[in-house]
Amino acid sequence: MLIEEQLRSLPASPGVYLFKDAGGGVLYVGKAACLRDRVRSYFTPSAGLPIKTQRLVERVADVDFMVTDSEQEALLLECNLIKKYRPRYNVRLKDDKDYPYLKIDLREPFARIYITRRWEQDGARYFGPFASAGSVRQTLQVLKKLFPFRNCKRKIDGRDRRACIEYDIHRCWGPCIGAVGRAEYDQVLHQVILFLEGKDDQIKRQLRKEMGEAAERLEFERAAVLRDQLQAVERVTERQKISSTLRQDLDVVALARFRDLAYVQAFFIRNGKLLGREPYMMEGVQDEADTRVMTSFIQQFYASSPNIPPIILLQHPVEEPALLEKWLEGRRGGPVALQTPRRGEKKGLVDMVAENARQGLEQYRIKQLAAPDALGTALAELKEALHLPHLPLRIECYDISNIQGAWAVGSMVVFEGGMARPPRYRRFRIRTVTGADDYAMLQEVLRRRFKRAEDQKDTPWGLLPDLLLVDGGRGQLNTALEVLKEKGLPLPAAAIAKEKEELYLPDSPEPLSLPRTSPALYLLQRVRDEAHRFALSYHVKVRKRAAVQSALDSVPGIGPKRKRALLRHFGSLSGIRQAPLEDLARVPGMTQKLAEKIKEYM
Repeated sequence: MLIEEQLRSLPASPGVYLFKDAGGGVLYVGKAACLRDRVRSYFTPSAGLPIKTQRLVERVADVDFMVTDSEQEALLLECNLIKKYRPRYNVRLKDDKDYPYLKIDLREPFARIYITRRWEQDGARYFGPFASAGSVRQTLQVLKKLFPFRNCKRKIDGRDRRACIEYDIHRCWGPCIGAVGRAEYDQVLHQVILFLEGKDDQIKRQLRKEMGEAAERLEFERAAVLRDQLQAVERVTERQKISSTLRQDLDVVALARFRDLAYVQAFFIRNGKLLGREPYMMEGVQDEADTRVMTSFIQQFYASSPNIPPIILLQHPVEEPALLEKWLEGRRGGPVALQTPRRGEKKGLVDMVAENARQGLEQYRIKQLAAPDALGTALAELKEALHLPHLPLRIECYDISNIQGAWAVGSMVVFEGGMARPPRYRRFRIRTVTGADDYAMLQEVLRRRFKRAEDQKDTPWGLLPDLLLVDGGRGQLNTALEVLKEKGLPLPAAAIAKEKEELYLPDSPEPLSLPRTSPALYLLQRVRDEAHRFALSYHVKVRKRAAVQSALDSVPGIGPKRKRALLRHFGSLSGIRQAPLEDLARVPGMTQKLAEKIKEYM
């Protein structure tokens, strides 16, 4: 057999291996310190491989490899081959391409600052990579407002008869008409570089010095221009400061995941200032551990980054950290530490970036689904998959939230045309069910909802859904169907379970599994998640209110009026509990004796 012969001939050397299918397509690219041992491990019967790897091995028809001199060379070659072939079973940067950079080449006379997608070791300064052309253009616009460099493509010989409007509004020093020499112009470009490196203190000192010298020469107009530039730099750098006492150069990387995608957020901090933040999408992450996803991002991102800081803070640890640090050290020309902080200020920074990643992923999902084509496709797929009589233009979803039956609430969220309609949302306090019986609670919510539909037909309550969705499995669906039958409402209904994202339908004994990339499944998940969020937020509110009420209600002599007065004065139950005895007694309606009782009971 071909694979067995290839396995026997593998060298015990570092290198990169490529798994190919029967058609010669590259399925997976990997690196190894010892090709023989690493590749053979995939085909050992007792290897206990993950499910994703098992599926990969089943499709392998050919093995190719490339020997390298070291693991570091293998790591770089692996990155380049992943970028070239984009193998299905590798975790990879989504829409991987030549990311944009800002380029400044000081060897050129009167150099421009421009966007390029090619990073070369040609002696020029590069800043990036940026996630999109939009973000790099935005950075360039900020720089143009702060520093008077040229952005035209004129041939500069100082002989032009007239400068453009950029010169008139003090956005360019006018080298085209000979208004500035090369040395002075290059000084502006050095200021840009210092700004991009986070060294704004040097820029401010330099501008103050130039402003004073211009004033001494009685060049008041130029001094005023420098003053305005100094103030603009101060405003921008003030906004860049983050709440941190760290004055180090570092990157912070965190991610959020959804199905086969990972949204990676990177913050670039230099000398305690946030110089930039960029989002990157990774694909092929399904069934991969967070450590593998983080490792792949670090490899692929920093393989094309010209600016590597001495410290990189990570939300999750990486595989083979010593190897990665040594590789990064070679690229940077100095030590690099990959850190996964567990406490302290660095952990706070990582948590902040992780929250940005979570919110960024949510916004990305909403934008993807909000696109007219995506919504139309999702609704059409949903109609076909669930055999609905027409498009589900109005979807209602219900969820229950409680803790062992306590503080039980229900939620109803409404999506119309695939879009959330918060004004149509409704929430319910469970009134008739005691104990932890989610089925009975769901039935109470549905009965009350459809009773309102009967009584208030001319109000929004009278609008019935094209699809009734419940959060849960077969049991929740049957519970909902009982209420619909009881009310004589032949409405289409379904349940969606969180664990396997399967759909339960009335006339189907087996759950329905939509493709993971299906817009219809994406829409249902969005509706389900919104119902869960709305129910949970109401449950937390009810629980907090009950905690305050129960604590004050246990104090003899404290009725509704005094309770309101205390909460109005101290703001919360915690404020009441911590208040001095004298302050409690001074609240209108209170006495010294009642204050003592509050202290005793609370």
